[in-house]
Amino acid sequence: MLELPPRLRAILAQEYPRFSDVEYARRHRALQAVMETAGVDHLLVVTDHRTGNAPQWVTGWPGTVEAYVVFRPGETSTMHVEWFNHFPLAKRLARDCDVRWGEHRGMALTIAELKKRGAKRVGLMGPLLARKQRELEKEFSLVELDIEYVRLRLIKSEEELDWLRIGAAFSDAGFAALLAGTRPGMTERELGNLVERAYVGEGGTTFIHFIGVTSMADPQLYVPPQFHSARKVRDGDVVFCELSGSFWDYSGQVLRSFTVGTEPTPLYRDLHATAESAFDAVTAVVRHGTTMDEILDAASVIEERGFTVCDDLMHGFGGGYFPPILGTKSRPAGPLPNMTLEENMTVVVQPNVIAGDRPAGVQVGELIRVTRTGYERLHDAPRGFFRA
Repeated sequence: MLELPPRLRAILAQEYPRFSDVEYARRHRALQAVMETAGVDHLLVVTDHRTGNAPQWVTGWPGTVEAYVVFRPGETSTMHVEWFNHFPLAKRLARDCDVRWGEHRGMALTIAELKKRGAKRVGLMGPLLARKQRELEKEFSLVELDIEYVRLRLIKSEEELDWLRIGAAFSDAGFAALLAGTRPGMTERELGNLVERAYVGEGGTTFIHFIGVTSMADPQLYVPPQFHSARKVRDGDVVFCELSGSFWDYSGQVLRSFTVGTEPTPLYRDLHATAESAFDAVTAVVRHGTTMDEILDAASVIEERGFTVCDDLMHGFGGGYFPPILGTKSRPAGPLPNMTLEENMTVVVQPNVIAGDRPAGVQVGELIRVTRTGYERLHDAPRGFFRA
């Protein structure tokens, strides 16, 4: 069983967990403000071909295949969904929403609904196939609002933070099971199975479990791969992982490394010590108002010790992969975001320190909450370079 406080256990125990009316009212006010700024009279919130989670944030329905939500403040939303066998559960989960079957012509029905409501200028949130967007543009003036949706998701409410704590607990349980269960002779696929068995029975799902296995004496891998192979674990290996168990669309993320059957080699000891130092240095500057340059300067310990990174050093997380997405001075992650950290952002600090002269690396880090004066751990997984 997961170690959860009674408040979080009560959320998990609900038949279908749901946010409060107060939380949905907050979200809808935020949407109204975006609409007023953009000068749109209606909002179309989209999941299309299993991509996009905005309808879940607005209504509580995860979207599955297609979900087209017509939203206007003060009116009952309308949502067309596919497929017909998904329709009964969508009606049950979607909050304050007239849910209708899309009849495999959901965009045509959505356009008809918008016309019925007198829509002229429509805001669009979520990915949409190009041909469907062209159909909309024939009838309405369309304003894309994906950037505004991302901004709405950057700052978490107290209720959202509780759901993230559950996702973090799932992720921690997955790592504990991986560390306790790893044995020579197991394949990477079996390691992934260990992770999932720790939380699926508790209501969790998998966002990712990237697991890398390589020899410390002859390393061939410096970042965990996205798909498991049939390679078998051997004594003298290092296992390094990035695990995200999810509670609906609220995932934790824990990154750890451990050896199998032996102590770390000098190279891996140095890599891991550097990663831990970088995590401590970065989190030491995290607070409301932290600049991107402060974070990069803090991470310079990696280059000072002769190493670099492969994975991003930091990224926003919790409902999506959000800004700020940062690398390091030796491996930038693109243009430096023009922003500062804000209270109640949730970010992953994850120094994947790698050797520059050979394919060797480690993973360290986890999801944290930015506070006014520092940060809060959302995970309980112990830190360290472990041994299986």
